[in-house]
Order: sequence, then structure tokens, then C-alpha cells
Amino acid sequence: MPILGQNQYGKAECRVLKVTRDGTTHHLKDLNVSVALSGDMEEVHLSGSNSRVLTTDATKNTVFAFAKERGIASAEAFGVHLARHFVVSQQAVRTARIRLEEYTWERIETPGEGRHSFVRTNQETRTAQVTFDGSAWQVISGLKDLVVLNTTDSEFHGYVKDRYTTLPETHDRILATQVHARWRHARFDDTVRSPDWDGSYRATRDHLLTAFADTYSYSLQQTLFEMGSRVVDHRPEIDEIRLSLPNKHHFLADLEPFGLTNDNEVYFAADRPYGLIEATVLREGAEPAIPVDLTNLP
Repeated sequence: MPILGQNQYGKAECRVLKVTRDGTTHHLKDLNVSVALSGDMEEVHLSGSNSRVLTTDATKNTVFAFAKERGIASAEAFGVHLARHFVVSQQAVRTARIRLEEYTWERIETPGEGRHSFVRTNQETRTAQVTFDGSAWQVISGLKDLVVLNTTDSEFHGYVKDRYTTLPETHDRILATQVHARWRHARFDDTVRSPDWDGSYRATRDHLLTAFADTYSYSLQQTLFEMGSRVVDHRPEIDEIRLSLPNKHHFLADLEPFGLTNDNEVYFAADRPYGLIEATVLREGAEPAIPVDLTNLP
């Protein structure tokens, strides 16, 4: 006779973003939480009886509700709250395993009063493409996987609506994207002093972040153009920049079934599908030369 061995079940990778609003200063905790429960649950495998099974949907709901009720002081403290809850509240659960990943954000400091803009740390990859045909150079610098987020100052409304439109209009939303950017340098003479490539990269990255943080956004397309325009306006060595911005959607978690209000505090960070916004911004008189990169989509 086959014998049932070790078994567990739960909800994997619950992406929860907790925004704590201290006046105009906001704080973020961004976690990926996986719950695994084990105990006296042989019958669900052997006979299909669900009488001892807490649904995985309920474990997911608990993660979001606890983000509201208990807050997230740290990943470890949040995991302790969850594990204790599942073992104490469910007779059949003997062991609860909570795995957490925390994504760190740095604040984007701006001269204004609002402190609600963040950039994910240690994420972006610097890129470069150098082309030489024996007489002329083409240098395309860039970065990818630079994740940025605004917790407010973003709206989305007034769009076309047809019979398939279900998205509600919003006048206050999280705007997040994973910046993929490539910028083409103006022609240069390699027999003269070499350009300051590192300084140009740092300055361009800073201008992208500043434009993202300072733009009151009515669409991601508008934000993209402001980011590209700021680079072209402030960096004379750059003639063209191409941006690819996936819209990293954050939807308000529905806490009403648990008798909780959600005043723009707890969000479900959706993984896919996502909107993908792409465009090129050029210096006046410049000809587009950066190709669409189909091999490096986010």
C-alpha cells in the first residue's frame, strides 16, 4: 500500500506593499510572502475531505489583513505574527512556514515638501553599445531594471471607454515602473580628450530619477516624455534617448470582507500582465538611430 509522506500546502509569493503615511513623509515596506502549512491533513489527500483545510485564499487574505492590522515593522516580525496566527487559530495546523523576501527602497530626496518618491536599491544594470565603422563612432549608453515608485501625485482618468473597459478612473494611485533606457551620445572625435562616460552616466541617471519624482503624472506616457526631455535638456552630449517603461500595477487590496477599511494603505503588487509604454525623445534636428530592442523587453 502506498503511504503518504511529508506534505504541506499554502499560498506562495503574496506580493504586499505597505505604505505608512506620516504627513507628507511616506515609508515603504515591500515584501514577497509565501505561506506553507502542515499538520493533521492526511484525509484531504487520502479521501478528498476538506474538513481540516484552511483555504490558500484565506492564507493570502490573512497576509494583506495583517499588513493593515499589525503593520510591518520588519520581515521577521511580520512572519512571527503570521506563523503564530496559523498554528494557534487552526487545530489541524501543526507547523506554519513563512518565507519572506524584502525589497529595499531608497528615498528620492527632492527640494519640495513631499517625501513620497522611492527607488529600488542595487537593481539597475549599466549597459553600453559602441559601434565604429572606421571613420565614425556610435556610442549608446543605458541602464535596465531601475525600479522606481511614487506613492501619490499620479492620476489616470478621461481615457476611452468601450464595452470591454472595466478599469475604474483614479485620482490618486501608485505609479511604479522598471526603467529601461538607452541614450545615444553626439558624435565625438576619439583623437581629442575622451568624454567623461562615468560622469555622464551618473548625471543621466539622476535626471531620470528627478524627472520621475518631480512630475505630477496623468499617464505613464507623460512621465516618460518628461524623463526623456529632462535628459536631452540638461545633457548636451546626448542627442536621443529611448525609454521602455512597463507599468508595474499596484491595486488596492479588498479588505471589506474582514471589516477593515483600506485608505490607500495596502496594495496588491501585480506581476503580469502589465502595460508597456515605449518612446524615443530626440533633440530638435537629431535623427533617430537607436533601434527597438526586441531582445531586452522587461
